[in-house]
Amino acid sequence: MMIHTGEKPFSCVNCGKSFSEKKALTRHLRIHTGEKPFSCVNCGKSFSQKRHLTRHMMIHTGEKPFSCVNCGKSFSHKQSLTQHMRIHTGEKPFSCVNCGKSFSHKLCLTQHMRIHTGEKPFSCVNCGKSFSQKRHLTRHMMIHTGEKPFSCVNCGKSFSEKKALTRHLRIHTGEKPFSCVNCGKSFSEKKALTRHLRIHTGEKPFSCVNCGKCFRQKQDLTRHMMIHTGEKPFSCVNCGKCFSQKQDLTRHMMIHSGEKPFSCVNCGKSFSEKKALTRHLRIHTGEKPFSCVNCGKSFSQKQKLTRHMMIHSGEKPFSCVNCGKSFSQKQHLTRHMMIHTGEKPFSCVNCGKSFSLKQKLTRHMMIHSGEKPFSCVNCGKSFSQKQHLTQHMMIHTGEKPFSCVNCGKSFSHKLCLTRHMMIHTGEKPFSCGNCGKSFSQKQNLTGHMRIHTGEKPFSCPFSCVNCGKSFSQKRHLTRHMMIHTGEKPFSCVNCGKSFSEKKALTRHMRIHTGEKPFSCVNCGKSFSEKKALTRHLRIHTGEKPFSCVNCGKCFRQKQDLTKHMMIHTGEKPFSCVNCGKSFSHKLCLTRHMRIHTGEKPFSCVNCGKSFSRKQHLTQHMMIHTGEKPFSCGNCGKRFSQKQDLTRHMKIHTGEKS
Repeated sequence: MMIHTGEKPFSCVNCGKSFSEKKALTRHLRIHTGEKPFSCVNCGKSFSQKRHLTRHMMIHTGEKPFSCVNCGKSFSHKQSLTQHMRIHTGEKPFSCVNCGKSFSHKLCLTQHMRIHTGEKPFSCVNCGKSFSQKRHLTRHMMIHTGEKPFSCVNCGKSFSEKKALTRHLRIHTGEKPFSCVNCGKSFSEKKALTRHLRIHTGEKPFSCVNCGKCFRQKQDLTRHMMIHTGEKPFSCVNCGKCFSQKQDLTRHMMIHSGEKPFSCVNCGKSFSEKKALTRHLRIHTGEKPFSCVNCGKSFSQKQKLTRHMMIHSGEKPFSCVNCGKSFSQKQHLTRHMMIHTGEKPFSCVNCGKSFSLKQKLTRHMMIHSGEKPFSCVNCGKSFSQKQHLTQHMMIHTGEKPFSCVNCGKSFSHKLCLTRHMMIHTGEKPFSCGNCGKSFSQKQNLTGHMRIHTGEKPFSCPFSCVNCGKSFSQKRHLTRHMMIHTGEKPFSCVNCGKSFSEKKALTRHMRIHTGEKPFSCVNCGKSFSEKKALTRHLRIHTGEKPFSCVNCGKCFRQKQDLTKHMMIHTGEKPFSCVNCGKSFSHKLCLTRHMRIHTGEKPFSCVNCGKSFSRKQHLTQHMMIHTGEKPFSCGNCGKRFSQKQDLTRHMKIHTGEKS
């Protein structure tokens, strides 16, 4: 009758809750007392109610008396079967009064209601963190206990949740049960498929409240938010560096451990990240899956396509706060900022030299290691940098894709065109802080600065010959190295003579072509080399920049001073093998040797007369030409030889020879 009357005469003295039956109150009181009088004879587990023990016993007996008539699945409890039947009927009798969402289980509705109420009744006794569901607390507690009860039978790895183990097992089985209906791509996890589908739908449901930027994944938004907050919660225990993402810290830790677990099956190269290996494999396969919709150009990496697209859009979203210069890539801005800060965080362990970029340090290290991993398939020449190989390949292909709009001259490299344009503009943006001299190229300024500092950072490695010579510029060292190696890669197509430098070959070719591009503005005389013109101009200017420290005598050419110095030192390093006579100059020895050999290599084209010295032939030729280049300043009389003029001058001076 109490059902109809609603009478509940039995009340709890602890919480005031009322019951219609005494046995219901007795069961309820066990919540307050913690009494569990019903124990399992198999495992000893205790329960506050007998029906709970009865259900528990079915775990040990395996009894499942309640079966589904649709699929045959069996259950140990009737309520479990009732809930299961709703899968077949689609019945969801429990609805949320706030949002109208329906559920098949009352427990699911109860949990859902906590979203609206914000209730989190399950608290962690260790850290105080609260949860809306008990299972979330149970999972959380495993962080403190370290419990991982679910183990993989294949590799032994343990997990705190069964579903995590289920997902892990798909790594071993290769199972990918979730497929995309658009492109057919399969995934091992449903959430991975959900994320993938947003590529096709274009959906970006996660928005930043600060800048409005949208993202496909919540984790991308979480990472993005750290840009605004500046939060970097993951710290390296070795160097203290902080990161906004755990995966960045994990990657960073491999720098300290040196771990590279991902290896290429083709060349054996190892990588610290799987995605780095995936990118590397495209070198072997030649795969370029990312294509530009504007020009059709393909790329092996998505980030390269993204950067390329900015060429078409002209977008430069990264700006310098100091000078306002904009960049299409963040890394370019980061590098640019080091100009303002002067930061050079990457140092060479061999020589201590510092660099603003890691790639510059990597390239520099190849100087010490001698590594040249990039080889030309045509001639076999090796290079330390890929860009140098790319530039070298244009020698074989003859490709010159960069043209000057002013004169039409073409270049194989953009940098060469940029430098060439400065000829037309006269721009010299790099100035020396010491003397004010300006240069069109930074490398020229760098080389010039070493005049002031005296720095010679490039040393010859041939210690076996006790050389150890140092140079202020790398190209000077490269040229010097050819002395030791004997390498002469530039050959004349006419006579086969080889040279260690291209410019030496260019000068030599003028012997065959007769080209003399350097002309004197005073007398019109032409020369095949610029330095010969420079020396010649000193005849007109009277400049003698090379002075003897002993007697003060000045000379137009350095070699003349060098020869003169041997007068003071008495040095005669060149000796005749026939008579033992010594000479201070090699040329003097060469001329002397003709006395013994009788060689007269200089012949007159007019009369056939031969001479042992070129100057004798020159003097002889004046007989045929009638040339008399030496004039007397007093009477104007002319002579074909200087010595004749000298003798004549004594008539005017009264000097007796």
